[in-house]
Amino acid sequence: MSEPITQHIEVFGRVQGVGFRPFVHRTANALGLEGWVRNVDGHVALTVRGRPDALRELVVEIRAKAPPLAAVDRVHVRAAPAATAPVGGGFTVRASRADRAAAEREVPPDAATCEACLRELFDPADRRYRYPFVNCADCGPRATVITDLPYDRERTTMRHFPMCASCGAEYADPADRRFHAEPLACPRCGPRLAWDGLTGEEALLAAVRTVADGGIVAVKGLGGYQLMCDATDPAAVAELRRRKRRPVKPFAVMVPDLASARRLAHVNGTERDVLISPQRPVVLLTARQPRRPGPRPAAGGAGRGRGPAALADGLAPGVHPGVRRTGLFLPTTGLHHLLLRELARPLVVTSGNIADEPIVTDDAEARRTLATVADGFLTHDRPIRARYDDSVVQTARGGVLMLRRARGYAPAPLAVPVAADVPLVAAGAQLKHTFTLARRGRAHVGPHTGDLADAATYDAFHHAYAELTRLTGIAPRAVAHDLHPGYLSTRWALAQDAEHHFAVQHHHAHVAAVAAEHGLTGPFLGIAYDGLGLGDDGTLWGGEILIAGLTGYRRAGRFARAPLPGGEAAVRHPARMALGYLYGAEPLGVPRPPPWLTRPFTDRLDAREVRVVRTLVERGVNCPQASSAGRLFDAAASLLGLCDTVSYEGEAAVALENAAGVLRADALPWRVVRVNGLGVYDPSPTLSALLQGLADGVAVPLLAAAFHTAVAEATTALVERALAAGAPRTVCLGGGCFQNRRLLADVGRLLRDRGLRVLTGRTVPVNDGGISYGQAAVASARLARQAKER
Repeated sequence: MSEPITQHIEVFGRVQGVGFRPFVHRTANALGLEGWVRNVDGHVALTVRGRPDALRELVVEIRAKAPPLAAVDRVHVRAAPAATAPVGGGFTVRASRADRAAAEREVPPDAATCEACLRELFDPADRRYRYPFVNCADCGPRATVITDLPYDRERTTMRHFPMCASCGAEYADPADRRFHAEPLACPRCGPRLAWDGLTGEEALLAAVRTVADGGIVAVKGLGGYQLMCDATDPAAVAELRRRKRRPVKPFAVMVPDLASARRLAHVNGTERDVLISPQRPVVLLTARQPRRPGPRPAAGGAGRGRGPAALADGLAPGVHPGVRRTGLFLPTTGLHHLLLRELARPLVVTSGNIADEPIVTDDAEARRTLATVADGFLTHDRPIRARYDDSVVQTARGGVLMLRRARGYAPAPLAVPVAADVPLVAAGAQLKHTFTLARRGRAHVGPHTGDLADAATYDAFHHAYAELTRLTGIAPRAVAHDLHPGYLSTRWALAQDAEHHFAVQHHHAHVAAVAAEHGLTGPFLGIAYDGLGLGDDGTLWGGEILIAGLTGYRRAGRFARAPLPGGEAAVRHPARMALGYLYGAEPLGVPRPPPWLTRPFTDRLDAREVRVVRTLVERGVNCPQASSAGRLFDAAASLLGLCDTVSYEGEAAVALENAAGVLRADALPWRVVRVNGLGVYDPSPTLSALLQGLADGVAVPLLAAAFHTAVAEATTALVERALAAGAPRTVCLGGGCFQNRRLLADVGRLLRDRGLRVLTGRTVPVNDGGISYGQAAVASARLARQAKER
């Protein structure tokens, strides 16, 4: 028999807050090993003594059989003195120890209630029966309660709740699934619900009665307050829209289980898997045709025990007006499960804020901000440490595409393919703002902040940045930012005292984010289609073909330019953008559509506005030129009568995609020409054909589909020109326009048919929420190149 040996093992990755120490404890005991395990700042360390084969098996188990919420990046093993694992001491969990100087610190995301806890929640014989804060080592709050690392109860907001004897026994029992589950609690010692002087079960039922009676309730969730109402009640939904100042943007809907989701929408296998995942994002699904809602339970908890079979079919038309897809998600906490069980109907669950302000986290702030929105507040006494909104995803070609990376996913780190030793921060863009901290090939993308448009959002960014730098231990010495000097994120970046500042062009960041996510280190062909971003020539870009690497790029193609009449006003008014194309599109040899063809469009607009816009365009006053794919989609949507004014970013493009649906149509005419060495898509023939089709009585959905086909074919032609000039055959699709599944599918199919490798963002949003990650990848590669050149 081999002599016992002693080893010190360090495990890096997502290994705190995920039941990792209990897993190591069970595994080591099963293998007959002695020693100890502890959290050491951002990782897990263990010293183990036993037979060499048993120690080898332990490392194999650590790598291959870690708990479901864990992610092991690497394992370091080295010999250790025998005295560090005393013989006869068994295997124990030791107190955590801070070692900030050498730490790699990872903050675990929140995880939805697991099945074991859910069974307890609805088991009358269990001591946690109907306790909203039920959790264990496999589920519950993490990022939203952590105050510091290493991850232990005293460094979470649960430190305010001393454990009772029963919870303490579970916490200390290696055989219990709540062994070292830091947020564990029960009705005797944990957080309690509150509602206008009521607590516990009475508070819950008061909220239930309010929703059942058609009211709106502000509920304190994991990462912020949420606003809830009956999703089958048209009046309640309309009132929520009025109070929240959200005219038409679709609401997310929470349903109790997968069967309920399938009654409301079509759910494929990939969508099923992500709906029931621990991350519990909002998933955009194709809605079924609505049926008459079933009878609603009476107020006061009469729905208790009825279960999912009682769930009403069909949503109020105001939930997702005018679009075929609806955002559904399953409960994330015990509180959500209880509310859905009581009400037995789908619930609108949307961010607790007004319009585009940050989601509210503080109790006093919630009552100030949401007083005019909510009819009551269902709150509790556990503080929210970090702001995390709900994540949003969709699926395409059997994969998940991230639209908003927030609760459940952030701030778990992502790989950066070219690592640099210099710690850095990437400040992101202006819309859908995130920031990214990176060091040594790992990028921590911060929470979704929203649009940096006012003081509240800017303050939320400052708070999130301060928290994540402290928790990760990353003290940036380099800063990356957008080229646009007017972005608040750029101004913040330029004000930082750093050794290095890197300006990263907006569309380079878009395609670099896709490349970095897929581990590319060499050159690639980037297609960046979005609304607007400042180009390196001082003009506005948005329909770009780039030959790029992580450190740089050159422009190979673009969309034709058109004026934005009134500047920012054209973004809010697609009709203005359409007039910009009709009266001032870049002259590329094709005549503009004749007045008799444009008159039906201009006649339905305000005559004075048409005159003003035409004057602005002809005189070149306040009409910045833009080569933007997003603005072209806006113009097409307006010409087809789908959307002349928007209340949220991307509304016109969503309407155009929705109109096209899954119809197949031959492309409208399109044209690619050469201008100053670049391939340029001239959309004038495409837009003229749209107007001609309307004049000929062609159905709008068919024209919308044909428009998508034209853009996809023109894109392919631009790519073919770049390939002929020696461009790489790996293509990265980035930018917010590729949230459009129809465009993504058409472009991807045409490029793959030509033998190209086509990549797009999956774990990182292709919209501006992924810009900071792309900036970080570019800055890291530039830092690495500088270090190599020294």
